[in-house]
Amino acid sequence: MENKRYHRIKSVLDRRQTDLTVCLEDVHKHHNLSAIVRTADAVGCHHVHAVWPENQKWLTNNTSGGSKNWIDTQLHLNIDHAIEAIRAQNPGIQILATNLCPEAVDFRDIDYTQPTAIIVGQEKTGISERALAHANKNIIIPMQGMAQSLNVSVAAALILFEAQSQREKAGLYDRNMLDPSIKHKMLFEGCHPIIAQKCIEKSLPYPALDEHGEIVADDAFWQTLKHA
Repeated sequence: MENKRYHRIKSVLDRRQTDLTVCLEDVHKHHNLSAIVRTADAVGCHHVHAVWPENQKWLTNNTSGGSKNWIDTQLHLNIDHAIEAIRAQNPGIQILATNLCPEAVDFRDIDYTQPTAIIVGQEKTGISERALAHANKNIIIPMQGMAQSLNVSVAAALILFEAQSQREKAGLYDRNMLDPSIKHKMLFEGCHPIIAQKCIEKSLPYPALDEHGEIVADDAFWQTLKHA
């Protein structure tokens, strides 16, 4: 394994923002799903929440460019369950809904250094009334042309990158927010995928990694991995 891969993964995980997330309400088109997941990964989100019909396929590695492997995607049957999960992870989080209405504020006027969840709605019908009831604020992206709205993935990208900009200026990417056990799991699977799969098959816990990402394990581990 090249050391640069370990350090690259570790650097990304060290900057993950567990208090910034996006919630997709019935966004069904796969090109939109994959684009939003990739953007969430790019700005350092750790979680993505999605209200998604039961028994329907979510994303493949190809459609999301592999980004879904680095994002904890949590699927929910309805918006109430999604918001409950979001608030359980970050009590007091502000819930923002992208919604054109008289009360909506410019998305750039929001303080994204606060714990924030952004709800984006279905491609044709937008955000449901039930989802709007959960929102603390409605936000809009101001338009100067004839169009009244943007593609959902484009809108999500603009908002998330505004959040990234504010958080970078506030130094919030210098925090180490991920639980150590979650980080170790992602590091191990990202650096040693074949051995990780064998560990799963044999119900073995992942061994430690040294500062270069090399596996630290005794002979008993390797013998068990090889022969059990």
